[in-house]
Amino acid sequence: MPTSWKDRVRDRPWVQLMVLAIAQFMVLLDVTIVNIALPGIEELGFSSTAALQWVVSAYALVFGGFLLLGGRLADLLGRRRIFLAGLLLFGLASLLAGLASTPAQLIALRGVQALGGALLSPAAFGMVTLLFPHGRRRALALSIWGALAGLGGTFGAILGGVLVDQWSWRWIFLVNVPIIAIVMAATVLLLAESRAASEAKRSFDIAGALLSTAGLLLVVLGVIRSDASGWLSVEVIGLLGGGALLLALFAWVEQRSAGPLVPLSLFRTRTMSGSTIALTLNGGAFLILFFLASIFFQQVRHYSALGAGLRLLPMGITGIVGAILAARLVSRFGTKPVQVGTSVLAAAGLVLLSRADADSSYTLTMMPGLALFGVGVVGTLTVGQIVAVADVSPDLAATASGVINTGRQVGGAVGVAVVTTVSSGHVTALLGDGATTTEALVGGFQWGLLVAAAFAVASAIASALTPQVHVRSAAPHTPLALTSA
Repeated sequence: MPTSWKDRVRDRPWVQLMVLAIAQFMVLLDVTIVNIALPGIEELGFSSTAALQWVVSAYALVFGGFLLLGGRLADLLGRRRIFLAGLLLFGLASLLAGLASTPAQLIALRGVQALGGALLSPAAFGMVTLLFPHGRRRALALSIWGALAGLGGTFGAILGGVLVDQWSWRWIFLVNVPIIAIVMAATVLLLAESRAASEAKRSFDIAGALLSTAGLLLVVLGVIRSDASGWLSVEVIGLLGGGALLLALFAWVEQRSAGPLVPLSLFRTRTMSGSTIALTLNGGAFLILFFLASIFFQQVRHYSALGAGLRLLPMGITGIVGAILAARLVSRFGTKPVQVGTSVLAAAGLVLLSRADADSSYTLTMMPGLALFGVGVVGTLTVGQIVAVADVSPDLAATASGVINTGRQVGGAVGVAVVTTVSSGHVTALLGDGATTTEALVGGFQWGLLVAAAFAVASAIASALTPQVHVRSAAPHTPLALTSA
């Protein structure tokens, strides 16, 4: 019996991967594109820099807080269904953010955007792991997925510079709308529905959802507020302590739940737990570098927003190389030596970058460091994802993605908060010793990069303690079984 064109496309996982990759790329791009546009966004009427920073913080807070819930909803209710819901939320919020008339509106809509991202991102990753069975095909698919992290961050800075310089900050949100429309249409036509196979696993853990989301929100908010209030302030200690208490209660509830939000058996798998720790530290190193480099290029070297973005491009390009190379190497050597080696490369790139000052040659000092870091940080991400989902049941594919991405978000938030404290303290000390503003900023940049290198080294240690996974050729692709949407 002849098959329809839709069925023929659904039997080609690489086409479906392209659809999912575009959506993931957009979410990653939106994390960095806003940073470049902040000076223009300030014209909306923000009263202070602290208030303006909530345009970034609101996204990080909601995205990190709801990833676990988004992943579990995808596994239980249908990954394509939740993916489409996330796309719709993200698109509507982007449209309204581009039309926002007050700071409060924009901050609230950034939170809605993040909620859409927290739904679509784990659902998309869950579909990718089902499209590609364990083996070399999955390694290659996840290398493409990992390359998006480096390229998305870098391209976000470049695209943000172009849109702001040529039109206005509003276009960094409005540009998402036509992309969302195309991806939603392609999803309906080309992607099959999938969900947890067992009806017993489709019960929803309301208590776990509330505790995990509230706990993560408090932890991320505490980290964000540490910059303004200090790590030892009553506010920050209260937020972090409250978040830790709620997460401890969450773990207690999950042990007793018949249908837990995040089955604790996930963490009993050493590949999942060890690689999640490594990826959390890797996320810290990545966001620290991006945060510091953006400041260094614009405030010390006095480049424009677009100029700063273009100078980060080597990191994105070599990140693609690192992802593809890592996927090839794990087939020959296994995951552990490759993950450890890429983490060490990332640390080496950061140490090299820490030697730069206001007069250093970009070509001879900074570009090699950025290129080396790109290979290492994205290579580590690629291998870490392969290891993390190696022993995960297909029924928990999106849930596992939510755990991994939550770790990376929290790691990034903690990393930036720690480096802000360290760098600011060093800048203040240098100014007190009579250094110029430029010299003090350079000193803070150098110390911050060494903190990022420490995160990368810690990621290498966590990778070394994680069991080896051998990637072999997998059986031919079996398309996802269709279910009623």
